[in-house]
Amino acid sequence: MMFAHGFGCDQSMWHDVARRFEPDFKVVLFDHVGAGQSDLSAYDKEKYSDLRGYAEDVVEIGRAIGIQNGVFVGHSVSAMIGALADIDAPGMFSELIMVGPSPRYIDDERYVGGFTSSQVEEMLEFLEENHLGWSAAMAPNIMGNADRPELGERLTNSFCATDPDIARDFARVTFFSDNRDDLPKVRARTLVMQCKDDIIAPECVGEYVAKTLPNGEYRLIDATGHCPNLSAPDKVTEAIRDFL
Repeated sequence: MMFAHGFGCDQSMWHDVARRFEPDFKVVLFDHVGAGQSDLSAYDKEKYSDLRGYAEDVVEIGRAIGIQNGVFVGHSVSAMIGALADIDAPGMFSELIMVGPSPRYIDDERYVGGFTSSQVEEMLEFLEENHLGWSAAMAPNIMGNADRPELGERLTNSFCATDPDIARDFARVTFFSDNRDDLPKVRARTLVMQCKDDIIAPECVGEYVAKTLPNGEYRLIDATGHCPNLSAPDKVTEAIRDFL
């Protein structure tokens, strides 16, 4: 079972969930290049100008340790990275778990992604001008759960710890990605896990993903915000176990 973190995070964001599966699975955690304890010298601006570069890393890890019919659990942007990995390496994963996925963050004709192009540009300009300020302003809102400020602080610290230049590039790749046409190509049985009051991936987006996937199942869990792996690990674990 491989767990992949979202933008601005690292593998520690999955610890509260991943450890609960260790008795039954070989659990694999890793940091995307530019996050956590990854080797920053491995960052290739051209390779990572597209989410497929990150998917290549997932496939490389999977092949290195011989994953077959595994389970991929991806949070946020890593949900689409997992989808691309499944397309590139059929049979490596028999199940995908997408937590707060979005194939496109910007609204389009007859599609609601949750953001306008100008909103995304303004957000990215803020990030480029003031990485620490952006992190402090955005992380609590992304986390939600205002009654538990320690969660927002944890996410803020994670955002602040990422390499600013790589974070800027990854954010642009993430928020301008469009993987809607890739969803019908996903072969793995897939759980789309959605939270309430998610400002990054609204409920309508999760419903769209589940309907567009050939073998998708939608589940709205009793949690709020964009990071239930931190705010509601029990609910996330229960949903994954029920699906598997």
